[in-house]
Amino acid sequence: MRTSRRFLWCLALVLPVAAPARGQVFGPRELTEQSKQCIACHKEHGPALYQQWGESKHFRANVGCFECHSASAEDPDAFVHEGQTIAILVTPKDCSRCHAREVEEFSASRHSKAARILGSTDNVLAEVVEGNRGMKSPAFPHGVSAAAVSGCWQCHGTEVKVLPEGKLDPATWPNSGIGRINPDGSEGSCNACHARHTFSATQARYPDTCGKCHLGPDHPQKEVYEESKHGAAFFANYSRTNIDNVKWMVGEDYWNAPSCATCHMSASRKQPVTHDVGLRISWNNRPEVSIRPEIADARMNLPGGKIPWQKRRQNMTDICINCHDAQCITNFYTQYDSLIELYNTKFGKPGKDLFDLARPLLNPVQFSNQLDWTWYEIWHHEGRRARHGASMMAPDYTHWHGTYEVAKHFYSEYLPQLDALVHRFASDPDPAKARAASALKARLDEVLGSDDHKWYVGGMDPGEAEERRRAAEAFRARYEKPKE
Repeated sequence: MRTSRRFLWCLALVLPVAAPARGQVFGPRELTEQSKQCIACHKEHGPALYQQWGESKHFRANVGCFECHSASAEDPDAFVHEGQTIAILVTPKDCSRCHAREVEEFSASRHSKAARILGSTDNVLAEVVEGNRGMKSPAFPHGVSAAAVSGCWQCHGTEVKVLPEGKLDPATWPNSGIGRINPDGSEGSCNACHARHTFSATQARYPDTCGKCHLGPDHPQKEVYEESKHGAAFFANYSRTNIDNVKWMVGEDYWNAPSCATCHMSASRKQPVTHDVGLRISWNNRPEVSIRPEIADARMNLPGGKIPWQKRRQNMTDICINCHDAQCITNFYTQYDSLIELYNTKFGKPGKDLFDLARPLLNPVQFSNQLDWTWYEIWHHEGRRARHGASMMAPDYTHWHGTYEVAKHFYSEYLPQLDALVHRFASDPDPAKARAASALKARLDEVLGSDDHKWYVGGMDPGEAEERRRAAEAFRARYEKPKE
């Protein structure tokens, strides 16, 4: 732990000092000699960093380079530089000396655990399917995939590897992944949102900061937000959002539009700022089938496992009520829950069941089967887009980029591929495969015979078919030009 050199200056941050009425309580009386020495050099050789620090609250509190970068000799990433023992990495454990509550909240969040994707299905794609072992470094002499290093790890974080004399392995640094695993055992990177060396709250409030990671085919929250009325209002009224206020409370300091931070982190009249972004989310839409967030948190042994979704929904409602009435909020959640229920019951649950039953008939090597890709993109890309679109009121992502794509590939690719497996192995000489094909066929028949899917095999209820016919006639009567 970095304690020996930091302990004394930390006392200065919490103990009053004998000073005039305007004397500081939350920072040293003046810059330490160590930080002055750092500044004298970096002002010339890193002028942009010096200027960033100069406009930060750290500067005004006399918290300088040494206060954040000092280290004890026992730290695994410590090295001696110009007579001082320092470390390049500033970790959440370091930040917690002054920002204890923020780090405690962040450490309890799923953000801080983002690097736990290492070794997951996503990493198999980046490391094996997309990549190779062509990138070699001291920590990875046998090679690592550059696709993972420059892709997955930059958002999720990686385990930072320390080389002799405090140097950091190039496969793991630079890295500001939000779940980065640090040499001191802490998880996360505060500068994922509060970019160094300004460490600005304003930047963390701006949607583009979240967009470094929350965008793209599988989790397009930034694009979803930009399509929504919330995003349109934010960019139209940006100059009126007072986004650089120290106190930034919706309903008091601004009221024209929310940013991502407004809904998920920032203060309201009833709630303080939180660095646990899951405490206002009532569905976890990441897996094949959406689940309640406390279930997902419990699986990771997070404190959120004890916070039910109803409480989280109330937390979000307390944000929404600043701009919307109760009926609007309640009705929105009815729409949102209904979309999640539609996806889960029609595609998510049966799709997962069918894939699990098909596994014994597949090549065991992941992503060596066409079915692997089809099902993965249905839930991981298209299904997520539909669910995220509904959660943030972006109709195009809910429908055309979401449920349309899910349905198109479920019916035109997934079901035919499953049916082909049934026919291929129905009479297989291996009894185990024949039984697996029979079980898959039984579940496939059950799915296709259900109310959700029987239209696909021509089994639509006659009453519903007649209703669809009348609706088509009404459409034509409304829009077709009369014949001359």
